[in-house]
Amino acid sequence: MTLNDLEKRLLNEYQKGLPLTPTPFADIAAKLGTSEALVLKIIDRLQALGVISRVGPVFKPKRVGASTLAAMAIPEEKLEKVAGMISAYAEVNHNYEREDNYNLWFVVTAPNQQRLDAVLEEMEQQTGYKILYLPLEKQFHIDLGFPLWC
Repeated sequence: MTLNDLEKRLLNEYQKGLPLTPTPFADIAAKLGTSEALVLKIIDRLQALGVISRVGPVFKPKRVGASTLAAMAIPEEKLEKVAGMISAYAEVNHNYEREDNYNLWFVVTAPNQQRLDAVLEEMEQQTGYKILYLPLEKQFHIDLGFPLWC
């Protein structure tokens, strides 16, 4: 996959700091020297390609709703299928593979603890695999923004 300069700039410059205005995409477009329609088209394309999974806010844990880090031990031959099932949930921010017995990790957020519990239970029923719940005990801030292209 090849990204053009505008796509690279959009990814680099807006990993964080989405404008909190009534017209955030128009504001981004103005700063990038393009149109709002093109910015939205790029976002759609990058989502369709799997380059990005979502555009939206990330809230500090326990400030809005409920969330947990979760992990599953999935046989290698079923990992891609199960990861796709987990990613299909709107409550999942992201998931990733790790080299361990627990090889599928993801973050789930919901409006409240009851919904969070229901989503996790539904995931277990849908996939047939138990979930290891790892709720936040102590918060550390790690800024995960980094240059993607120089």
